[in-house]
Amino acid sequence: MLSGKVRTCRPSTGPRENHMRYLLPTTALILAALTGVVLPAAESPVIPATVWEQKLSDFSDADYRYAVEQLLQDFERTAHRPLVPGAKKKVGLKIYADSGPGLATPFGLVRGVITALEKRGFASENIFLVGLNPLRLRLTGFLPSFSSGVVPFPGHPVYVLESGKFYDPSWFYDSPLPSRFDSILNDQAVKNAAGGKANTTVEEDRKSFLATPLFLDADFWINLPVVTDHQVLGINGALVNATLWNASNTFRFFKSPATAPAAVAEMAAIPELREGWVLNLVSLQLYQFIGGPYFNSLYTVSEPRLWMSADPVLLDSLMLERLNAARKRTGFDPITEDDARLLEFARQLGVGSSDTTHVDWQRLGKQP
Repeated sequence: MLSGKVRTCRPSTGPRENHMRYLLPTTALILAALTGVVLPAAESPVIPATVWEQKLSDFSDADYRYAVEQLLQDFERTAHRPLVPGAKKKVGLKIYADSGPGLATPFGLVRGVITALEKRGFASENIFLVGLNPLRLRLTGFLPSFSSGVVPFPGHPVYVLESGKFYDPSWFYDSPLPSRFDSILNDQAVKNAAGGKANTTVEEDRKSFLATPLFLDADFWINLPVVTDHQVLGINGALVNATLWNASNTFRFFKSPATAPAAVAEMAAIPELREGWVLNLVSLQLYQFIGGPYFNSLYTVSEPRLWMSADPVLLDSLMLERLNAARKRTGFDPITEDDARLLEFARQLGVGSSDTTHVDWQRLGKQP
């Protein structure tokens, strides 16, 4: 029998005690996934269904700098939200390196965002990058190689989540199903987050600790995903980069095609995580339509476009159409709505819109 609720736990500002914030019961989403029951539609999401597009020319650093600046200026103008330092004076960038070498957040995009944020008053040392796996971050160049020692983003800290140093035991996503997935790296991260215990309890095994620098230490954070297909989730993009690749003890959800989409949607709906999650920027420089999430150059597409939106569900929905178009051209079956049910679950929880027929496109001018 399935039971329990998904919850986040946060410390109070007074005496140390935990205050639980309950989200949608895990049972509801997982049962819907298992039985095909359609849950009642949520009210229209607050996040505007707006997507900005800026054409790219050669994917150089200068190309990205110009494109990012144009996009951020237009966002600030239309959303009436200047992307400037606040009380914390820090900003986080959630990068993606988990497909390995060949398919990671483009360095040019990261440098373009950093330049734009420095222009808006952020000190270099207060613009930090967050990634998941130390080996993949090193193989993709975000961490210096052992041979050269060259730092790709000098002055900007890179927080490696699987080190276990950036989780707080008071902040977690609690899901009783399934139990912890067997993984040496994942177990070490859980152990570190649990205070260095050699053995974790069943209760601790239920928890996925959240990457607190993004929502506790930063004024806001920007998501910089790369898009691939995924055999369990259907699509690996903005939603997944901000959730499963942004917390500990999440590989356990891949034991079932029902639980992973529910976990993505419920984690994306956590109010504290969403509050500072201001934008998603997706470069179409390279995306993979089959065989993902592991990189395979035979199944990649490149388009000279940079997309930006506050709505991760809409961006992933639009990219799903791109993946299916490429699959159709090459004779592969499409990714169905059932395959990518995380989009519908996220829509039901009010994270964003999956309606790609009514998009407020803001297509900016060509490069000078």
